[in-house]
Amino acid sequence: MAILKELPSQTAGPYVHIGCAPSSAGLANIYGGDELGSKMIKIPTNHQEIDLTGKIYDANGDVIKDALVEIWQAAPDGTFNQTDYFTNWGRQSTDNETGFFKFETLMPGMVENQAPHVFLWIAARGINLALATRIYFEDNDILNKRDPILGLAGARAKTLIATKSKTGYHHEIHIQGPNETVFFNV
Repeated sequence: MAILKELPSQTAGPYVHIGCAPSSAGLANIYGGDELGSKMIKIPTNHQEIDLTGKIYDANGDVIKDALVEIWQAAPDGTFNQTDYFTNWGRQSTDNETGFFKFETLMPGMVENQAPHVFLWIAARGINLALATRIYFEDNDILNKRDPILGLAGARAKTLIATKSKTGYHHEIHIQGPNETVFFNV
């Protein structure tokens, strides 16, 4: 019997979307409803609802139109406990035409002396291992300055801070280049 060797790592191809975000691959309603988790608010609440939008750019400054983005975040009370009104996790593929992504979520609370933030996981073509980063919010300036993780980014911390928009916050992520976003080795 021949011994087979391990093949080199492959980048995320079309199969990641078929398995993780089937509607973006043209396979509608496989799981029923919002299969991607872009709507993280289950029922109306008294908490601050926000749209978290963004785009991801490659090294040439071109929008990546086939990325898969997952987010994890604390609930407004700073816990990761499941509630009847909110899920702490969402998945969204970027739009095939514009590269835009959007999550309908709640403003996260502070977790263990860390400023409110959202953790992102990004998989896309040309990336052998998915990338991990965070998004902080610009109107939390005092809390952001005290955040121990954000402080590790130094002068590049601005690459982790979303700007206020009409309905929430918008963030631009750069995989490489002069405005490269800070990524974490997790």
